[in-house]
Amino acid sequence: MYLSTLLIDVGDDPDRIRPGRNWLRNRYRVHQRLCMAFPAPERKTRDPHFVRPYDPEDFGRQVRVPRSEEQGFLFRIDPRPGACPVILVQSAVEPDWEYAFHNAKYLLAAPPEVREWNPAFQAGQKFRFRLLANATRKVGTLTAAQRRADPGQVIREPKEDPAGPWRRDRRSKNGARVPVPREQLPGWLARRAGEAGFRLVPDPEAVEVQVEYVYVNRSGFDPEDQDGPDRGAFIPQMFCARFEGLLEVTEPDRFAMALGRGIGPAKSFGCGLLSVTAP
Repeated sequence: MYLSTLLIDVGDDPDRIRPGRNWLRNRYRVHQRLCMAFPAPERKTRDPHFVRPYDPEDFGRQVRVPRSEEQGFLFRIDPRPGACPVILVQSAVEPDWEYAFHNAKYLLAAPPEVREWNPAFQAGQKFRFRLLANATRKVGTLTAAQRRADPGQVIREPKEDPAGPWRRDRRSKNGARVPVPREQLPGWLARRAGEAGFRLVPDPEAVEVQVEYVYVNRSGFDPEDQDGPDRGAFIPQMFCARFEGLLEVTEPDRFAMALGRGIGPAKSFGCGLLSVTAP
């Protein structure tokens, strides 16, 4: 695998508009630009200087695939108070950042750093870890028997707030994803840890947790433009929980697999990357 570190230029004045700060606000745009570092060989042969328009089909071999140690990539944006934010990218193949940022080098505060990473783990090893996860749960999921009994059954789906009013205007066999309550987040991570071959030490309650909502939108709508034509429009936001703490490897093979695959949903929007370092 490869680990890349990208320093983003957001300027020194938070009140001054900077391209890097605007770019980081929308996770969809961030993901789209990072995808450009994994062009198909035919794309680079046909367009070595990346002057043709972006075509998602030319960048899908490492993008529209399940993540693993052999394919795909994960990323996470880490804010750093008083310093440039960092985008950490973990990929199965070496990225071509020159190709991806050929026309957007103004977003970067420094050339990207890339290093190969092929770790080997042993049971009992301890690491400091960091994870940004889309910590959600499903509600209103229909069983197979319920679907057969009433194919047109309306599922009650909650709004963003699990305790808020219910909507009855959508049908879904898979139910809806809602944020895990703040007090239940350590338990959510502990369950995921058991599935991923590690445990939280000394216990889940020792993990530092921060919650946040990130903006995700394919349109050009600016959520901070309160005077624009889209004023009052729905702002698509995604719930995230940032975890930091200490873990112990219990099953090395499953742990290595979890690092390659990521943890939880919304991996295309910067969630799921579990990074570890020496304690």
